[in-house]
Amino acid sequence: MPIFQYRGLSESGQTKTGILDADSPREARLRLRRDNIHVTSIELLEKPADGKRKIAGSSKGLRLSLRLPRRRIPLNVLSNFTRQFATLLRAGTPLAEALQVMIQQSPSRRFEAIVRDVRERVTGGDSLADALANHPRAFNDLYANMVRAGEASGHLDEVLARIGQFLQKQGRLRNKVASALMYPIIMVCVGTLVVAVLMRFVVPKILKLVAAKGGTLPLPTRLLKASSEFLTQYWLLLAIAVAAWFVLLGAVRRTDKGRYFLDRLRLSLPIFGDLFRKQAVSRFSVTLATLLKSGVPVLQALKIVQQVVDNAVMSEIVGVIHDRILEGTDISTPMRKSRLFPPVVGHMIAVGEQSGQLEEILGQLADSYDEEIDISTQRMTAILEPVMILAIACIVAFIVLSVVLPMLQLGQFK
Repeated sequence: MPIFQYRGLSESGQTKTGILDADSPREARLRLRRDNIHVTSIELLEKPADGKRKIAGSSKGLRLSLRLPRRRIPLNVLSNFTRQFATLLRAGTPLAEALQVMIQQSPSRRFEAIVRDVRERVTGGDSLADALANHPRAFNDLYANMVRAGEASGHLDEVLARIGQFLQKQGRLRNKVASALMYPIIMVCVGTLVVAVLMRFVVPKILKLVAAKGGTLPLPTRLLKASSEFLTQYWLLLAIAVAAWFVLLGAVRRTDKGRYFLDRLRLSLPIFGDLFRKQAVSRFSVTLATLLKSGVPVLQALKIVQQVVDNAVMSEIVGVIHDRILEGTDISTPMRKSRLFPPVVGHMIAVGEQSGQLEEILGQLADSYDEEIDISTQRMTAILEPVMILAIACIVAFIVLSVVLPMLQLGQFK
């Protein structure tokens, strides 16, 4: 069924905009008129052959649609949608009606259009998993395959609730790591900004005043002067170099070898590496546990984990585990040989395989590593805070010393 974007006025004169599905523009106008909305403009959202949406007759809408697929749906939006959707199904609401309710609850037009398309496909005869798989930027392979397993087992509401919990845990884990990195990043940015302002505007004026009185400048002052002159003359080139560095870094990360190199480098960092390693192990454990609890076979679950885990090094190790299982070995043996997984993880996985409780063991591992991430975050913040303050204090002290020394020297000659 076609989807239309409309703009109109309510009875009170307020502007109303939105998206609705109808067989024709006339039917869309009639439906809006029944809702007491006077339509001022209505446009058809078409779906061309390449799968990208565009607004018919609107080049602006076309440019907007070409940018949208590059952005993923925020994790909190997807988590809220999944948990509310699971609650509706658990309460006995029919699938199509539950999707219609979720359309009304959509926080953005883009996500609303996605859910509308899913509903139209479901009412047209597609399974929910197939309908979701048509929107990989919103619902990845992990999501679609778990829904497919839930549909096959007849426990779709339970699987969706499990997916909602999984997404919520992933959001909390991501927020923990982001919070741990936020403080040092802010300190570095603020410190760099303060030093740059001093070197660019304050220091040159003071040095000119000192140089006008004559005398030989001390070594710290000469170093500060050279740094200030370099920053004053080449600040634009430095800004371009920094921007080019980030562009190059993004281009390298888009390649397989570059992404693998950067992820390995990230895991080997002296302070942050341990945190990133624990995050990777936690994500592997909770993802595999969620898939196995939802009824996905082990080999298929490992292939999904390999695709959705956010680390190329971990992805390679999961691929090796998958291949070794095909050769007849267990999960724990190749895991123990890898350097990414600690020995205790391989031992607990082996115990879970032998006892038939692999899903529970993986869930316990994920909870344990979540707690360790909390501890590592607090420890890292406690270490970085005095280090960053001391580093900034040393830089400012050097600047002050470089300015004060020649003044004291000139005072002695008077």
